Amino acid sequence: MRTRKLSRTRDARRLLIKNLATALFDKGSLMTTLPKAKAVLPYSEKLITKAKKNNLHNRRQIISKLTRRDVAHRLVDEIAPSLTKRSSGHLKIERYQTYRQGDGVELVLVYFVDSLEAFNPNQEADQTSTKAVEAKPEAQSEAKPKAKTTPPNKKTSSKKESKK
Repeated sequence: MRTRKLSRTRDARRLLIKNLATALFDKGSLMTTLPKAKAVLPYSEKLITKAKKNNLHNRRQIISKLTRRDVAHRLVDEIAPSLTKRSSGHLKIERYQTYRQGDGVELVLVYFVDSLEAFNPNQEADQTSTKAVEAKPEAQSEAKPKAKTTPPNKKTSSKKESKK
C-alpha cells in the first residue's frame, strides 16, 4: 500500500498523523487540508475499532498511537461506546469552498458522522459560562447610572454668546 508522504520524513509524518488524530478525538472535529485529512481518516478509524473492544491490550495500543493519554482514555470510555451503532465509517470529510489565504490549499472538515452528545464533557460548562456572560451585562447596566449628556448645540451657542 502506498502511503501519503505529505512532504515530510517518515518520523515527522507519523507524528503529524498522531497529532491530527489526537486533536480529532479531543475536539470532536478537525479542520485541515485535504491530503492530511485523507491520511488521518484510516488511522483514526482503526483506533475507533480498537477502542470498541475495550480491553487492556487495545487500550494500551491506543495510548501508544495517540500523543495524550487522557484523550486515549476518553476515546475508549466515552467516544467508542457512543459509536456502537456503526461497524465502520465513523468519520466523514466535508469539503469547504474556502481556501487558505497563504498558499491557496483547499480546507476540509473531518468530523464524526454520528453525534457525540455523550462525548461533550464541556456541555455543562458551556451552558454555565453563557449564563454568566448574559448576567454580567445586566448587572453592569444596573450598577452604572447613565451619564447626562448635553447636546453640542447648547455648548457652542453659549460660547458664541460669550464671544459677542
